[in-house]
Amino acid sequence: MKGNFNKIVNSESLVLVDFFAEWCGPCKMLAPILKQVKEASGEQLKIVKIDVDQNQSIASKYQVRGVPTMVLFKNGKPVWRQSGVMQKPDILNVIQSYS
Repeated sequence: MKGNFNKIVNSESLVLVDFFAEWCGPCKMLAPILKQVKEASGEQLKIVKIDVDQNQSIASKYQVRGVPTMVLFKNGKPVWRQSGVMQKPDILNVIQSYS
């Protein structure tokens, strides 16, 4: 996953990474919200889900201490991060501000 991850976040488009865990209740609440965000954003946004239990090195590199944590990448650099569940309009506002 690691090589692919770097390739994906270094792409031209904005990339929202959702660090989650299977056992995490709030992560399950965030998943359908992110689906709506993707539908509203279209091609300007990629959303990548990273299971912290299966990708501990990536989670540790970005100092993800709790899930869900979202990190927005632009040109390979993290430009925004937030832990916890956010609503669709709030996430879309963040994406708009970086696009």
